[in-house]
Amino acid sequence: MSRRILLLGARRECVDLVPLLKAAGWEPICVERDALDENAGFGGCLIGIAVIGDSGLFEDSNLDEALARTGIDWIAVTTSAAIRNPRVARALANLFLDFHTLPLDVHRLEYALGHAHGKAMLRRQVESLAESGKGQFGMVGTGQPMRALYRILEKVVRVDAPVLISGESGTGKELVAQAVHRQSRRGHRAFVPVNCGAIPASLMQVHLFGHEKGSFTGAHHRVIGSLEAADGGTILLDEIGDLPLESQASLLRFLQESTIVRIGSSTPIRIDARVVAATHMDLAEAVRAGRFREDLYYRLNVLHVVVPALRDRPEDIEALAGHVFDTYRGYRAPAVRGFSREAIETMRAYAWPGNVRELVNRVQKAMIMCEGALISAEDLGLNSARGQCESIPLSRARQHAERDVIMAALDRNTYNMAATARELGVSRVTLYRLAQRLAIRPRERRTGANGGKSW
Repeated sequence: MSRRILLLGARRECVDLVPLLKAAGWEPICVERDALDENAGFGGCLIGIAVIGDSGLFEDSNLDEALARTGIDWIAVTTSAAIRNPRVARALANLFLDFHTLPLDVHRLEYALGHAHGKAMLRRQVESLAESGKGQFGMVGTGQPMRALYRILEKVVRVDAPVLISGESGTGKELVAQAVHRQSRRGHRAFVPVNCGAIPASLMQVHLFGHEKGSFTGAHHRVIGSLEAADGGTILLDEIGDLPLESQASLLRFLQESTIVRIGSSTPIRIDARVVAATHMDLAEAVRAGRFREDLYYRLNVLHVVVPALRDRPEDIEALAGHVFDTYRGYRAPAVRGFSREAIETMRAYAWPGNVRELVNRVQKAMIMCEGALISAEDLGLNSARGQCESIPLSRARQHAERDVIMAALDRNTYNMAATARELGVSRVTLYRLAQRLAIRPRERRTGANGGKSW
């Protein structure tokens, strides 16, 4: 059975290759440069030949990205004169598995094509195995902590009771909440996320319950609140620990009576919405400290789901990194093919204070900045991570890493707490709390006569 191969180049340059490839058992599919932008699958081709003659193929500044987007392994056929062009030489070094100069050594080309096709088939097989082990509920991971999470979710999605999802920042609590919604009977209705830490206390009531026209200055029309918008579906109250006490009382009433009253109205409205709350803090401790209502805590904590930290699931690191690599395929430098074994082992040894969010950030940067075929530990910024983990206690290494990440973000945002919180994906309240715990103090202003602190 003939194997398909993509043949890229001007027709006059490809015409002599077609009978040669057919005689060797290949089925060539000839395309010109514009076809790459359509990226239509190319008939299931796993490899391709790019003919680099005098057609100016590499004068196109976007060709590198177009070749990388195809997901095909490329071999070049070119001339000795073309190789002297610096742009062509860089492309041959970075984009192609192999190159051959005219006049062709037919046997060498046949061997190179067979080798490339075999490698591509093997990679497909590996990707297929990885895909089968990606997990459940749209999440990645098959290690023991994730299997335990899946077993809990299988029970949670069958009922309509409130859910409290806890876990460190960056572990994927919203992804878990979306899975709970998507797999439940409410999956075809609205999913409304609300970040309780990002909304000022003075606006929280309006945001949750809505208001009537004329209920206060500036209320020029009726506004539907988030709870009403989630009617029939699910509302996610993210960072529930940052919810103001006044709003906690109102939320408790909703959980007890399944009704809301818009601000400026006296008419109760019955709402059928499942409440899923998420937090990175210890709510039981917040109850003891008087920051969170005990009655609301028990109303929310009917079903409790704990999302494991990334450091507790090292067996999933390779699959997660591969998932990020595939998801953000457009980010990668043209020559990048995957991760070195050293990078995988270093990622498994690292403490991941920022959890999955940090892994995504590091892999994205490495995909862009990597200059070789395989991403190294140094590309990930983790070249010394293993040494740190072995030489000091894990808790202290994690604390140092958290402090370094926050300090770097503060510097990038000139110590603007709101901008820094947005970059890190946490609320300002959470950022202030982390700064206090990690002894990060306001930066003293150096300019001007009045002095002062920058936050």
